[in-house]
Amino acid sequence: MISQAVFVFLSLVALSSAESCVSPEVSASSYYTQDGIVLTHVGFIIEFSLKCANNVKDLALVAEVDGKLLPEAKVTGNDRYQVSWVEDIKKFRSGERFVNLFDEEGAVALRKALRNGDDISSIKPLVTIAVSHPGTYQGPWVNSEFLATSLAIGVWYAAYSLKSKLLAQ
Repeated sequence: MISQAVFVFLSLVALSSAESCVSPEVSASSYYTQDGIVLTHVGFIIEFSLKCANNVKDLALVAEVDGKLLPEAKVTGNDRYQVSWVEDIKKFRSGERFVNLFDEEGAVALRKALRNGDDISSIKPLVTIAVSHPGTYQGPWVNSEFLATSLAIGVWYAAYSLKSKLLAQ
C-alpha cells in the first residue's frame, strides 16, 4: 500500500514538473549529401533552434521522418538541437522531407500508434520542418571513356576515308 502511494506521488510530481512548449518558433538549417557516385547512402543533418513562448528549456524531443522515429541530439548552446538520418541511395527519392518534432507527450502517443499500427497523421507534432533535397548527382549521362573512344573512331574514319579518296585519284 505504501509503495503504491509513493508511486502515485512520484508520478504526480513528474507530471507536474514536465512542461510543454507553447507557441514554438523554429529556425533550421540543413545539410545533405549530393554526390551519389561513390556513396551508398544519402545523409541528412538538420540543425535547428527551438524557442517557446513560455521559455521552456532542455526539451526532450523525438523526430519522425517517413514513419521512422529518430532521436534528437542537444547541441551545445541555447536551445539548439540536431537530427540526422541516412537513406539507401537505391530507394532514395528527391523532393521534400517533412521532419515532425514531438515533445514527450507526443512521442509517447506516436510510439503507441506505431506499435498498434494506427494512423499517425492524427497525432499533432509540436512543429514540422520541411527539408527539400534536389537529388543526388549520379555522374554524367555519357562517360568520358565512351566519348573519347567515339571521337577517336570518328577521327580514324575521317582520315581513312580521306586517304582512300586521295589514293583513288
